[in-house]
Amino acid sequence: MPTSRHPNADVRMRGFVEKTSVEAARNWLRSELNKFGLFASEETPLPNAATRILAVDIVSEVNVPEFERAMMDGFAVRALDVEGASPTNPVSLEVLGDAFPGQPFDGEVTAGKCVRTMTGSPLPAGVDAVLPLEQTRTDGNRVLAQQSIDKGRNVGSIGEDIRSGEVVLRAGRALRPQDLGLLSSIGVGSVTVVRRPRVRIIVTGNELLPAGSKPQSYRIVDANGPMRAALVQRDGGEPLFPGIVPDDREAILHALSDDAEIVLVSGGTSVGQEDLVPTLLAERGELAIHGIAMRPASPIGMGQLEGRLVFLLPGNPVACLCGYDVFAGTAVRVRGGRTANWPYRAVRATMAVDLKSPVGRFEYIRVLLTEAQVSPVPKSGASVLSSTTRADGFVIIPAECRGLEAGNEVEVFLYD
Repeated sequence: MPTSRHPNADVRMRGFVEKTSVEAARNWLRSELNKFGLFASEETPLPNAATRILAVDIVSEVNVPEFERAMMDGFAVRALDVEGASPTNPVSLEVLGDAFPGQPFDGEVTAGKCVRTMTGSPLPAGVDAVLPLEQTRTDGNRVLAQQSIDKGRNVGSIGEDIRSGEVVLRAGRALRPQDLGLLSSIGVGSVTVVRRPRVRIIVTGNELLPAGSKPQSYRIVDANGPMRAALVQRDGGEPLFPGIVPDDREAILHALSDDAEIVLVSGGTSVGQEDLVPTLLAERGELAIHGIAMRPASPIGMGQLEGRLVFLLPGNPVACLCGYDVFAGTAVRVRGGRTANWPYRAVRATMAVDLKSPVGRFEYIRVLLTEAQVSPVPKSGASVLSSTTRADGFVIIPAECRGLEAGNEVEVFLYD
């Protein structure tokens, strides 16, 4: 139970007493995340490990390859035997047999002899180079070498790709498809990864219908639940979303107590008569922040309940997206072993128009990007979710700025 009550614990029908800066709110969140640290690790089969975060370094126990192999289709030869060979002065070699991937030639190659070999085949004993097929002519069971070759040419050496004892991947890495291929090549069948944070998604509102419904009369279909579940998955969390929660004190308390490490609430968090969540969090846990100097998403709240981080996000879907990106998504990523950085590709572009902003307010502006020119999306209210699908991305106006001027270069975060 908190020792003091937040001044914005109950702002229903009254408005916010004060607002926290984005910088101060981020500092609080950073401090809390440092206290929690990472989740425990778990083992997962390699085919399921894409995008997961490695919890330990991976050290190879084998060389790749474990044998010398041919890197071209052609003939495995002794370089000394074909010295001086040319189209006008070919060197004739006896072909002893064939080598294929997984089927080595059984025997040793001596002077004046060679073995027909395919790419990836084990190199026969006695040879030290592979003469490409296009540099030869065949004559019965003999081959005419038309080119000399250096020792070691077109030969893959032992451990050329990976050496035994080498650290191939470091802890903290988000596994990519090529990483799984590499791990498989050294015989790894499962990996130790950071456990995904369980994230309880709470959507409140008696006016809401579940996703998949059609809007009816004065009731609207939930957009925040599916959107936040996808955002949580993108950021490496495990979304838990059993359904819409009614605007009822006991139902909300029950949902807040569900088994999860992070709780994301949307709806019931602002100044309306039925916005119960901030008061409940203040009563049962800690409401550390409520009301932030930003647009959209100023009614955001943050706190804790029974060891869980709780984020109160606005019900308007654009504000919900903004609040998630600026605060809640950071917690999901960091607690799951990822960086705090936004998972958006950033580009530099030039402002086409002026964007004004009052000093002291952080702004998240949806924009269009046309031929490296940036302009705001028209019809961009906090409830106009289509503005985010029409937008190419967003720009940020920091609280200390009066806006962005036409002709200035800015950083654009792309939704792609």
